[in-house]
This record gives sequence, structure tokens and C-alpha cells, in this order.
Amino acid sequence: MQAIKICTLNGATYLGREKEIGTIEVGKQADVVLINGDPEQDIQQVRRMETVFKKGVGFDSAKLFESMQGKVGLN
Repeated sequence: MQAIKICTLNGATYLGREKEIGTIEVGKQADVVLINGDPEQDIQQVRRMETVFKKGVGFDSAKLFESMQGKVGLN
């Protein structure tokens, strides 16, 4: 959980934008990843992304990864 915090709130704090981003709160901008699991119990579960929301639009993670197959260094 510390790694997730470092990537979110700590990153926003470093950028001086913690009042706008970094946590999920009313009035803040948020790109959100829904994970099917509990990364606090097993960090590998962060790879089980169900949906990614970017600028209010939800994307199917499986379809995103499938569309990138062979195009970038993810495989």
C-alpha cells in the first residue's frame, strides 16, 4: 500500500498538486483504476485491472491490453 501511496498522493505532493489530485475526494480530478482483488493482501492483484477511468470515460482493461499486443514492450 505504501507503493500505491507513493505513486498517487506522494507524487501529487511532489508536483505541488495534492489539493487537485492524488486522492479520491469530492472536488478533485481523478483517473481511477478498478482492481479485482485486494492489493494489500497480494500486490500481484494490481495486475487484475477491470476498468480504467480517464477523464470520466471508462475503458475495458482487457481490451486495452489486447489492442496493444505486440505494439509496445508490455508482452
